[in-house]
Formats: sequence, C-alpha cells, structure tokens
Amino acid sequence: MIELPTISQDKAKKVKKPDWLRVKLPVGKEYAQVRKIVDENKLHTICESGNCPNMGECWGAGTATFMILGNVCTRSCTFCAVATGRPPEYDEAEPQRVAEAIATMGVKHAVITSVNRDELKDRGAEVWYQTVKKVKELSPETTIETLIPDVKGNWDALYRMIEPGQEVVSHNIETVERLYRRVRPQAKYPRSLEQIKLTKEAGKRTKSGIMLGLGETPDEVHKAMDDAVAHGLDILTLGQYLQPTKMHIEVAEFIHPDQFDAYREEGLKRGLKYVESGPLVRSSYHAERHVNVPI
Repeated sequence: MIELPTISQDKAKKVKKPDWLRVKLPVGKEYAQVRKIVDENKLHTICESGNCPNMGECWGAGTATFMILGNVCTRSCTFCAVATGRPPEYDEAEPQRVAEAIATMGVKHAVITSVNRDELKDRGAEVWYQTVKKVKELSPETTIETLIPDVKGNWDALYRMIEPGQEVVSHNIETVERLYRRVRPQAKYPRSLEQIKLTKEAGKRTKSGIMLGLGETPDEVHKAMDDAVAHGLDILTLGQYLQPTKMHIEVAEFIHPDQFDAYREEGLKRGLKYVESGPLVRSSYHAERHVNVPI
C-alpha cells in the first residue's frame, strides 16, 4: 500500500481542490446535441442531477446516463445531490421516450439509473422492466447497464428489474460499512451485498461503486472489496467524493491518484474482474468498457 499525505477537511475549506480534480466546462457540437435531445424528450439525467464532473466529457462523446422514475428521491443520503422529498406520480410514457432518445442518439452502450421510489409497492420495478424492454426493441444492438437502487429486500422487485435483458446490473455500495449510518441512513450494508449476490445468482454481470474521501481507512476499503467479491461482484468503480453543497456531508480528504492506482491493483488481487479507479471516476464513467468484462 502506498502511503500518501491527505488533505484534512479544515485545510480543504481554505484551499482549492487539487489539480487532479479540475475538469473542462461542457462545450462543443456533440454536447449541444445531447443537451437538445435530453431537453426535447423531457428526460432526466444523473449527469445533471448528480452534478457529475464528467458530464462535459461524456456528453461531448454523445453519451448520457438516463435517470428514470423522476428526479425526486425518497431517500436522504447525505452525499447525494439529487432532490429529496415525496416524488410526483411517475410518467407512464417515460420508457418510450427514453428508448426513442437512445435510438436518436445512436448510442452503442446505454446506462440507465433511477431515484429510489420506496413509496411504490414494486419500487418502480415495472417501469424499469418496460424501459429496458423498449430500448431493446428500438435499439437491438445497444447494450445496456442498469444502475438500480436498493429495493429494501423486495427481491421480487429486484428480479423484475433485471429480467428484460440488460448486460450489466450495477448497485452501488457507496461507502464502507462503518460509515453507512452517516452516509446512507436509510440503507443497510448487508442488504446491498445480498442484492448483489442475488443478482449474480440470476446470471448477471455485477457491478458496484464506492466513494472515497469520506473518512474511510484503507483496511476498510479492502474489507469492502472482500465482502463484495464474496457476494459475487465482478466490477468495481472507485472515485473521489465531492461535496455537492454545504448541506451535504463534508469531504474528509482528497485521495491522491497514486492511492487510487494502488486500490485498483489491490482490488484485482482480491478477485475483482475489473476495477475502474480514479479521482473523477463515477459509476457510469467508461461504462462501455465493462459490458465485455469476462465473468
């Protein structure tokens, strides 16, 4: 393990973000085209709702991560920029609009995610099913990754979500077990692991993500890797947590890129098939690489 100095939150408040966290502003013809398609189809993207630092790069390449079931989440995770509250009724025409937008964009690999809809009996599973099904109908050559929420142990909902033929099913652990109560107060670490396990047993390529810089230790990250592998995880993403607003949990430290490289190597040694690790890595970053990972 490479030991590198980190930046405390007190100091981070007084200094600029490290150079390795700087990104370019969204510009260009391709970015404008994606912007136009998203707006015209009245779609939500996690790129915008989650304040993703890679939006300019991904949209400039003609790709976006679509967010279904609205843009208001029933959870109140302390790290997340997505709005929290009571969601409005979901739009039954949304699956068709998402499928048409993906077909119009001509994307080869689509990523779809959603807010948590805990107030729905099926957790939104039927909308998930119909969205993937319609994308496959309109764009049969397009591969799909679905980043699905915690179904709170409703395994029938889980099976419905992963039934229609997506190639990758992702569910983010988000952080190490010790920090769950603070970071994901309405989630449970063992339950997320069980969700990954059942997804793997259903024959899917499994993926998850962890944010770093929340105060976790290297040993805790290694344990999370071991737990995930033991529950059937194939692909892991590791990225730097960035505080969306002053109302969200603070950054405890900025992890050096060399430490991310060390975590990548450690994850592969511990049995993961693929590890995407870097300060600006997010769940759907370079997702097209993950669809062909041997499992």
